[in-house]
Parts: sequence; structure tokens; C-alpha cells
Amino acid sequence: MKEVKETFKIMREQRQVPADVKENLKEFNQIKRLILKELRTEDLTIAQLCERIGMPSDKMVYYLLSLVKFGLVSTGEIDDMDEYFKYKVK
Repeated sequence: MKEVKETFKIMREQRQVPADVKENLKEFNQIKRLILKELRTEDLTIAQLCERIGMPSDKMVYYLLSLVKFGLVSTGEIDDMDEYFKYKVK
């Protein structure tokens, strides 16, 4: 088991994560927290999330569908006008 730990330590030292990748992950985590915070209060559509967070819809779709892919968010019911899905925290 000690050899495995040493191998990981060596690999971490040799392969550094680029700064832009770290920044992208930091931004993703911040936006993820904002989206999940809003969805914990009530189920919302993409348009409602965009309005509350102040983000363009194309970026919101990217982040929201990433959260669906990772299993943190799921689609709920269709809104009152039968146009948009509401999203909720799993």
C-alpha cells in the first residue's frame, strides 16, 4: 500500500494542473453553488434561473445540463404554460 501512495505522490509532482483548468473548476463550483441554492428553495425553469442568477441562457443551459449529467439536478414537471421543464435538486 505504501508503494501506491508513493506512486501517486510522484505523479502529482510530475503532472501539474494548468492554472486555467483550476480557474475553470473554481468558476464551475461557484456557479454550481448558486444554481443549487436557488433550486433548493423551489423548482425553476431555465429562464427563471437566468433571471435570479443574472446569467445568459446559453451559459445557464451548459451549467444546468452538466449538473443533470453529474446527477445533482433532475428535470421535474412542465411549467403552467406547457413550454419549459422545471429543474429540481435530486
